Amino acid sequence: MAISVPGILKERKYPFILSLFILLLFATFFFYSNDIYQFPTFSPSDLLRRQIPTATPPPSPPPPPTVVEPPPIIQQPRAVVVNEDNSSNNNNNKYNNAEENSQADSASGGGGETDSSSSGDYGDDANTSTNSNNDTNNNNNNGYQLVDEVSDIKWGACRGSVAVDYIPCLDNYQAIKELKSRRHMEHRERHCPKPSPRCLVPLPYGYKAPVPWPKSRDMIWYNNVPHPKLVDYKKDQNWVIRDNDYFVFPGGGTQFKDGVGNYFQFIEKSLPIIRWGRQTRVVLDVGCGVATFGGYLLDQGVLTMSVAPKDEHEAQIQFALERGIPAFLAVIGTQKLPFSNSAFDVIHCARCRVHWDADGGKPLMELNRILRPGGFFIWSATPVYRKNDRDRNVWNSMVALTKSMCWTTVVKNFDSSGIGLVIYQKPASYLCYDKRQEKKPPLCDPKETNSIPWYTPLSGCLSRLGRSVSWPADWPFRLTSEPPSLPLEERAGLMYDEDTKHWSTVVSDVYLDGKAINWSSIRNIMDMNAGYGGFAAALVDLPYWVMNVVPIHREDTLSIIFDRGLIGVYHDWCESFNTYPRTYDLLHASFLFGNLAQRCEMLDVAVEMDRILRPGGYIVVQDKIENINKLSPILRSLHWSTSLYQGQFLIGKKDFWRPM
Repeated sequence: MAISVPGILKERKYPFILSLFILLLFATFFFYSNDIYQFPTFSPSDLLRRQIPTATPPPSPPPPPTVVEPPPIIQQPRAVVVNEDNSSNNNNNKYNNAEENSQADSASGGGGETDSSSSGDYGDDANTSTNSNNDTNNNNNNGYQLVDEVSDIKWGACRGSVAVDYIPCLDNYQAIKELKSRRHMEHRERHCPKPSPRCLVPLPYGYKAPVPWPKSRDMIWYNNVPHPKLVDYKKDQNWVIRDNDYFVFPGGGTQFKDGVGNYFQFIEKSLPIIRWGRQTRVVLDVGCGVATFGGYLLDQGVLTMSVAPKDEHEAQIQFALERGIPAFLAVIGTQKLPFSNSAFDVIHCARCRVHWDADGGKPLMELNRILRPGGFFIWSATPVYRKNDRDRNVWNSMVALTKSMCWTTVVKNFDSSGIGLVIYQKPASYLCYDKRQEKKPPLCDPKETNSIPWYTPLSGCLSRLGRSVSWPADWPFRLTSEPPSLPLEERAGLMYDEDTKHWSTVVSDVYLDGKAINWSSIRNIMDMNAGYGGFAAALVDLPYWVMNVVPIHREDTLSIIFDRGLIGVYHDWCESFNTYPRTYDLLHASFLFGNLAQRCEMLDVAVEMDRILRPGGYIVVQDKIENINKLSPILRSLHWSTSLYQGQFLIGKKDFWRPM
């Protein structure tokens, strides 16, 4: 029998239908409101606006977690990377002046000493690309095509001889070719292309998931970093050897011929107060080679920032990061390093090819800037123990320079093999500075001392000691003790404590307990907006290390991070980071994108995240929902899987997919 609306009204059945409708509304409301507790969202910038914490009611429950499925795979166009003069794979793409390059490398900072010259070959220009579609609004000449929506991006692969290991700001062939000089390592410094390239870095042939930590410290897959040059360069020094499908790192080095373990003992016997892993927690290793020194110091509870340039010592920093050892591409050339003042407890240089007395001693004054008052500089190099004219002249110059800087020589010693080292100590007070008859080098202006060093020329002055003259508590107590560089205001201490508690809770209850991340595959982590370093502090007892990045347009908190016994750098995320592709397992970004959107496009940041993240690696983004909604389709266009956890954490996983 047919039922009609007039029939229902006539039989007065509508009160029952109305009641049923209201009941369904209540059931729907109850279903969507009955979910797990959601953590409050805030960032260090939010903390700065807070007063003394007061009791607040719990936040409203979030909507249920949603999963965003990736789009189907689309055939992508090719993006060919060529020189601006449209030439490709010819002799003009090479540095042919081997003599000039060798002289430049020997003039200032390098990654471990070598007796070999190199042409400094950058290969084809991997910084500009061509595309037949010249849509100027979308920068389509940079390796991608923007159709109607962000989710329709079509990506192309970077091309050229350096494409697999492409670092945009260090491989800018055109800018390097136009430099007037390479005398002070200008060609190893940052020269970022404009606009930022948007091609995707291809994988090496045969690339596979990295060897897990801690096994990776001693051996890695050859195909992941297929650069055998160091095997030949250092075949008599046990830096690295090839064993079938692996590179093996036996623990040797130019200056520790009896092995790195004996070298550590030699240093500690020479200077017992160094107390590895207690008083000495944060170390900078300049010209680190393959980072064996820093890798083995991890066993002592020491966190070492291993640095070297991208030079003829092929892929040394890439080796270090593939091994799971903290490392960063940097050179002491014409600009200050992107570290805060008074950052490191100890700085180490084992035959690192830096002419510390060059240019009036500016390279050594840069070390003075980033060395903690009372900290030590360990220099193991031929001028310490060889007696030829060249080494004697260098030694005499260092004696005069360190004396003028008020550095004290506390140790000069030789091991059983004849290798020598000298250990200097930076003053912890102004007493020596005030007693100098000749005030050269002078003390820096306070404004210069307090500025963030980003593209800042080296100074010919001594940075002021600041408030951080007091040494932090012994490790591990310094992690949770109030940092010496924390502002004196009571509100600053409250914000610091709140930030520490917040990240301890979020990391344990959200990140580690969540099922979205396979933490067993994680070793190298980057916090892209580190704040006070609370995220890294919450992970410190786990087998990970964190590179804390302080964006240059945010509050300067890097000194606090180092005071806590953690490591980090300054960076501008509108440019590429100084690392090789595929060097991090997890990227963490908490409220990063708000300020960035005013200066550059989110698409460029996503391309950089894709470049530095390993296949199978993860990102965790906590941000405003509008920023997450912008980032999600970009990641899906890269064939990443994405999901939204607890309504506010975007989890992305990178695939092995690369455009053809």
